[in-house]
Amino acid sequence: MLKRNGIKCSQEEADSIKISQRGQRPETHAKYKEAIAACDSMEYIECNVSQIAREFGLDGTNLARQLRTHYPDVLEFRERERQRLGLNDNLPRGTRPRCKEKYAEAVELLRADRYITVQDAAVRCDVSYTGLKQHLVFYHKELVENRIKIRKEAVSRKRKGEITGRGTVHAPSPATVEKYAEAVRLYSTTPMSASQIAKLTGVSRKRFHEYLHTWHKDLVYKRKGISYEEDKPVDWSSVRRYNPATAAKYADAIARLKEGGLTTAKVAAEFGLHPECFRQYLKEHEPELHASLGRKKRRTAK
Repeated sequence: MLKRNGIKCSQEEADSIKISQRGQRPETHAKYKEAIAACDSMEYIECNVSQIAREFGLDGTNLARQLRTHYPDVLEFRERERQRLGLNDNLPRGTRPRCKEKYAEAVELLRADRYITVQDAAVRCDVSYTGLKQHLVFYHKELVENRIKIRKEAVSRKRKGEITGRGTVHAPSPATVEKYAEAVRLYSTTPMSASQIAKLTGVSRKRFHEYLHTWHKDLVYKRKGISYEEDKPVDWSSVRRYNPATAAKYADAIARLKEGGLTTAKVAAEFGLHPECFRQYLKEHEPELHASLGRKKRRTAK
């Protein structure tokens, strides 16, 4: 990876370079490594960060940003040693009062709501996004680390209404919800199939099917007669498949058959059903009724 980014170093040096997903880029590390090593050395302890940056042909502000972001222990070391040696550059330390006041509302918003992004907080509080981001990295590391931790825990775990690894809420967009609202209502209140509903409401059958299985699994499970538990896998091969519209089609005939006194063929004829299809449906979905009808038929034959 280092070679690919134009960085030449020995195997030992490469092993000592830590490259993380959220850390420095390899080329940035190579650019600042000598200056950072100087900052961490007693040889340059009398120089401030800006002087060290000029020594290595770098911008002082950018070097300070690298130190604050990736090497805070170096800054702590320098501050501690310079105080011990009685060195002072007469520069203020910590957050400036006006900056603290400027970003206070955005920081509190981010602490209170883990779903809001830094960019959204900046827009809502009317502050600079890059300024807020830098302020958080410099002076609210625990907040940044906590938000990163939450996102890491959410990676590859997609639960409706909860945060994802990207820091966004796993939920359909308002436009998508509005688009399928009528179709979902029909799916939950009528025995119509998803294909029939898609055709009736003018939405894509495939997209509607995907929408249901992504955002309304509870409705899909309810139609299949399965108790819904989030993140619990279902063996669909063992699930009895039938269309709710088919159940509605045979409901009155089954009720009539349960009243007794008529054969399956006569009930099928009364309701305009195909006798063999009706028998097959009874065998699959009303096995007890089907078995009792078989016993009656055998007794009658005797």
